[in-house]
Amino acid sequence: MPANIRHLDLNLLRTLDVLLDERNVTRAAKRLVLTQPAVSGMLTRLRESFDDPLFVRTQRGIVPTRRAQALAAPVKQLLGDVETLLKPPAFDPATTCATLTLATTDYALRTVVVPLMGMLKHQAPGIRVAVVAGDNDRLQTQFEQGDVDLALMTPETTPPGLHAQPMYQETYVCVMRSDHPDAANGRLTLDRFCALEHALVSYYGGNFAGATDRALADLGRTRRVALSVNSFLVLPDMLRISDLIAIVPRRLAQHAEGLAILAPPLTIPGFSKSAAWHERTHRDPAHRWVRETLFTLCQTRD
Repeated sequence: MPANIRHLDLNLLRTLDVLLDERNVTRAAKRLVLTQPAVSGMLTRLRESFDDPLFVRTQRGIVPTRRAQALAAPVKQLLGDVETLLKPPAFDPATTCATLTLATTDYALRTVVVPLMGMLKHQAPGIRVAVVAGDNDRLQTQFEQGDVDLALMTPETTPPGLHAQPMYQETYVCVMRSDHPDAANGRLTLDRFCALEHALVSYYGGNFAGATDRALADLGRTRRVALSVNSFLVLPDMLRISDLIAIVPRRLAQHAEGLAILAPPLTIPGFSKSAAWHERTHRDPAHRWVRETLFTLCQTRD
């Protein structure tokens, strides 16, 4: 029966390759970690597949037929190609070229992506990063369609079914312009805190209450929020030109020039920041390396 790819077992080709090398069934069986009868049975199947004796017995072992000799090089090449196919792709950060699409807010853009880019430019200059706005309602679909590779978010907003790992725990601090009348004191009483005008960030716009207001409500207190903006990036500019104060994440305040940082006069619960990704990129060497780099970076900067 002529050879048919649908019926040909790669294990048979491996046996043929070893038989061509060893020219001896016993030695071939030892190398393949099989019994001699098993190798003889595979040789019978090979003869049927290629419609040729393939080997002829002699006093010194077996000798390949001309058909077997013609098969030697292509079989070895095919087995080598299959082995390469099954090996994980080699990855070298210094030479790899890839594009990472990252969904995040402006907060994580400043506190996470900026230092990450600094590290990538030194260790993996061929990796491009596209930053897009996070959209919790569409994130699952964006992951599935390949529009997003990695999302920086909170555990509470991470869609089910994604891989996720915590990056760090964030706390809040109180900030105001460095020459603010209350900055010199180094601290704020709760009364003074409530008396001052505040600014806050509302990503969806228009909200004048947040985590600070919930913490104040537990104490039976309130504050006056005079400004609500939808971006952390503009907030420092607003504070530098006014007497407004704001409660902001500590990592963000550390990078803001011209602002004084004080401890809040009440306990305000912080939040966790995590990274989420889809099964589609879970085993990709480049994406895995970027994630590991990100987590290491967050730990060293904590």
